Amino acid sequence: MTHNDWWRGGVIYQVYPRSFFDSNGDGIGDLLGVLEKIDYIASLNVDAIWLSPFFTSPMKDFGYDVSDYRGVDPLFGSLADFSQLVQAAHARGIRVLIDQVLNHSSDQHEWFKESRSSRDNPKADWYVWADPKDDGTVPNNWLSVFGGPAWTWDSRRKQYYLHNFLASQPDLNFHCEAVQQQLLDDMEFWLLLGVDGFRLDAANFYFHDRALRDNPPNLDIREGSIGVRADNPYAFQQHIHDKTQPENLLFLKRIRQLLERYPGSATVAEIGCDQSLRTMAAYTGGGDTLHMAYSFDLLTEQCSPAFLRHTIESVERELVDGWPCWSIGNHDVVRVMSRWALDGQPDFSRGRLFMALLLSLRGSVCLYQGEELGLDEAELQFEQLVDPYGIRFWPEFKGRDGCRTPMPWHEGDLHGGFSREQPWLPLSSRHLPLSVAAQEPNEDSMLNTYRRFIAWRQSQPLLIEGSLRVLHHDDDLLVFERRLGDEAWLCLFNLGSQARHFAWTAKVEALPAPASTALFGNTGVELPAQGFGFARLLG
Repeated sequence: MTHNDWWRGGVIYQVYPRSFFDSNGDGIGDLLGVLEKIDYIASLNVDAIWLSPFFTSPMKDFGYDVSDYRGVDPLFGSLADFSQLVQAAHARGIRVLIDQVLNHSSDQHEWFKESRSSRDNPKADWYVWADPKDDGTVPNNWLSVFGGPAWTWDSRRKQYYLHNFLASQPDLNFHCEAVQQQLLDDMEFWLLLGVDGFRLDAANFYFHDRALRDNPPNLDIREGSIGVRADNPYAFQQHIHDKTQPENLLFLKRIRQLLERYPGSATVAEIGCDQSLRTMAAYTGGGDTLHMAYSFDLLTEQCSPAFLRHTIESVERELVDGWPCWSIGNHDVVRVMSRWALDGQPDFSRGRLFMALLLSLRGSVCLYQGEELGLDEAELQFEQLVDPYGIRFWPEFKGRDGCRTPMPWHEGDLHGGFSREQPWLPLSSRHLPLSVAAQEPNEDSMLNTYRRFIAWRQSQPLLIEGSLRVLHHDDDLLVFERRLGDEAWLCLFNLGSQARHFAWTAKVEALPAPASTALFGNTGVELPAQGFGFARLLG
């Protein structure tokens, strides 16, 4: 591996700036707040941070509705603040990736204001416009991820516009060359400011079928899909015309060509579709597309050994020369401590198990802020919600606010040390005892275990570069082999609630992985409930 290949096996820490740290006392986290906590991030031993959107925005979707791709929203600070943060991160050996929400803009963006003003203005075709059917209804049956038709009527143009998400997030028309070039120029603006790459939001959504053909029904909900809940009809279609179009790959190659001019920069793409692993392979293979991608496969409620084996083996089979980025939590899903809990009760032993499993897979890793503290999903009342997704589908789906509540820094401080004022979302009282300050002095805390395990992982080339082969699974156990050259390891995980014995005849040497609880003997290994361990195969 070279210095420019840092992303191969790199650990990326996702910072959701709104909820990280508030430096100016307005109840909302900001860029200077991230800067103030940069030494904390460095202490985690991660390779990079991914900053969720801080761009100018009306905040209908909390920054994922961009109204200026080159501006910092005053809520978060200024371009000068951002440059200062990048310099501080680089001084500590931390790379900075920023979110790029290219599929859609805000309806308050100047581009959209011009586009909707007439059918013959210079930006008339920068968004996806379509005439109604003869009876005035929407052009086709495409659905929004956030519920309802993916089309909204505009009285000025007397046409419908496409939005895969909120109606205030109109889709850009990537069939327009000027749109592609503008977005590439905007990305280069940030590269020139020193960013080390991009997380690409909804990266398979960029292009749509020009003929606007209807999607067929979906009778087989697949892993990696978006909107698989029964309360959201989005999953009732096969999304073969509204996203993941062949032209998408050509644009992603243009992004790669741009980044090749900035050695050491990288992309990680979010892929959400019915054939997510196949799409990941296409989008990361060949060395001329994206550097890495992640799907929603491990962001679902499923975590049985059988499901994990299926997912891991599918990735190994499908990706070939592509590169995965694994994630078990982010700003869009229920926190993993709740989502994968046994009997609905968060368990820190189980949290350590998931940490070890995630950081032992072949590929890169994204960690979401608060995972290193063992935070579970915060419970909010309906009147406390701000997420339009949750408000729309309450109470069957409570939205994304529960995973976005503020970081607890000090248990005894008002609002957990996050802010001097009432935060934009309430801080969970259950999170206060898990604050950074409370965990710092405890060598065996979740926080310090994460620090040690990430440092250990980064000192083991086998975990970064080695191959992976699943050897065994049953109702509780998952066992796989990592191999690099002549060296091979056994990696064992007991996801069950009872201790288990796993037998073999090969000679092994136990490895001192942080927090490992396995006891290795001559005939096998004893794994306590929620236990894990690593051993080197001898001979």
